[in-house]
Amino acid sequence: MNEIIEQERTDVNAPKDVEGPLLPGNDVQDLRGKWDRIQTGFVDDPRTAVKEADELVSFAIKRLEESFAGACQTLQRQWDRGDNVNTEDLRVALRKYRTFFDRLLAL
Repeated sequence: MNEIIEQERTDVNAPKDVEGPLLPGNDVQDLRGKWDRIQTGFVDDPRTAVKEADELVSFAIKRLEESFAGACQTLQRQWDRGDNVNTEDLRVALRKYRTFFDRLLAL
């Protein structure tokens, strides 16, 4: 079993969305723009910049949680309707979670 898991870790055919951004591109771009404004504002008002940074990080974490919760809810609705969720869809979902988990632990 561990061999299968390790093989998945090194699978060069991994779906690209598994290793891509954790949030949609428009969210990432918006968050980066806000961060740039906060960082620039530090010179004039450091205390406010730190407060805004805290709020932005909290918002980003919340948005990330919402993104993963939405994916989970989609699978749950399929199961609740009795739809047959195929093993490949579940495998991809698990890989996304594993990648996210590994990235969290690497921080």
